[in-house]
Amino acid sequence: MTTSNAATPGTDPSVLEELTRLRDSIDNIDAAVVHMLAERFKCTQQVGRLKAEHRLPPADPGREARQIARLRALAESAKLDPAFAEKFLTFIIAEVIRHHERIADDTAGATS
Repeated sequence: MTTSNAATPGTDPSVLEELTRLRDSIDNIDAAVVHMLAERFKCTQQVGRLKAEHRLPPADPGREARQIARLRALAESAKLDPAFAEKFLTFIIAEVIRHHERIADDTAGATS
């Protein structure tokens, strides 16, 4: 899904070629990120069902704090802004908790 390489007239064709190559790489990475997130959410859905079956709380603040610290350290070693990595993981955690709450509600409703 590479976007147009519209450029000003006279742009060096080798520049456009490099731009296309880089954008193609970005598109491939984006696809990999989406697939990895899908796999992650498949796992967290299983966690949510397990928690619901055993009446465990949807959120685990201790685990979440450890994961954030771990991801910040990974980000630093990868030369990625740790604050960005934390925001990204915090967003994902909020979505996971929302899913876990829904699963818990559905499970409680099924057993009522």
